[in-house]
Amino acid sequence: MLMKYDEDVKRRLRRVEGQVRGVLKMMEEEKNCKDVVSQLSAVRSAVDKAIAYIVAVNLEQCILEEKEAGKDTGKLVQEAVELLIKSR
Repeated sequence: MLMKYDEDVKRRLRRVEGQVRGVLKMMEEEKNCKDVVSQLSAVRSAVDKAIAYIVAVNLEQCILEEKEAGKDTGKLVQEAVELLIKSR
């Protein structure tokens, strides 16, 4: 199934892009290591949330399609869990 990515997830990733540019600027300005790492942690957290959002929305769409077709959805849930684990 092809996933249609909504504006919310695109907006999230644009914010991450801005955060990464901010970290690069901090490095160019030779900011404190602790501050840079703190910002990188914020980037990682934002990416993790984007991944979770994408998986959740995709899972919801897939479950609805499988239910309409009268199929079991257990495998889809397991695949989503594995995808989240793999993303770490």
